[in-house]
Amino acid sequence: MKINLKTYYKKSAGNNYAVNLLIFDLNHLLFLLIGYNKQKGDSLEYPSFYDEVEKFILEDDLSAFLGATKGGIIEISYLDCVKLAGHSCPTVAGSYIVAKVATNRLFNGQTIKRSALKISFKESKDSGVTGVIGTVIGYILGCNDEGGFSGIGGKFNRANLLSYNNSEQKGSIKFTNIYTDESIELNLDTSKVPGDPSMRELMQKSLMGAASKEEMLKFQQLWQDRVEYMLLNPQIWNDIAKEI
Repeated sequence: MKINLKTYYKKSAGNNYAVNLLIFDLNHLLFLLIGYNKQKGDSLEYPSFYDEVEKFILEDDLSAFLGATKGGIIEISYLDCVKLAGHSCPTVAGSYIVAKVATNRLFNGQTIKRSALKISFKESKDSGVTGVIGTVIGYILGCNDEGGFSGIGGKFNRANLLSYNNSEQKGSIKFTNIYTDESIELNLDTSKVPGDPSMRELMQKSLMGAASKEEMLKFQQLWQDRVEYMLLNPQIWNDIAKEI
């Protein structure tokens, strides 16, 4: 069951419906409001919209060579990236979108090959959320910095495909296809989908431990509302990940 969050809050403001629901256990309330899915055989529960996000289907030569997956086909979902990062936020969602925009352009509808792109960042790894973005994108596309897998017999290299401190490039992130040398430079701008104005105050109260259960729930819902809108509206992806 999933309740439309915007409709829910509009309704609850007038009749105290949310207050009445607080008699339930907090986890059950989260299930009702956000619409959590539960993986079969697992204790993991998560917002159901994660399953609606367009997945990456990639071909990984190393996976094929070692028999890890049939034909080397790898599927990576937004949920996988949430597990990697440990959370879902506009930065993680934006990183996912950047990878989508870049691969749509550089592979032009063909199967995406993992470890086939060089990814360079204009800023340093420890500048703002640059490192987070690099970690998510690198995970999806099988690209690592100097600490990555160096391959077998001169093949299947993942190392030195991800770099930082490239001040000469125009965009904040540059993707180059190592086979065709075609490239694209992008800027990530999550402000294209602004957060609800009340979210800042709710976050501060939550961080200070001063938020009520109702306020904490509202903060979580508004936070994931923003992420959901970013990911489920591909018509705005080229505005979030803007080509330079």
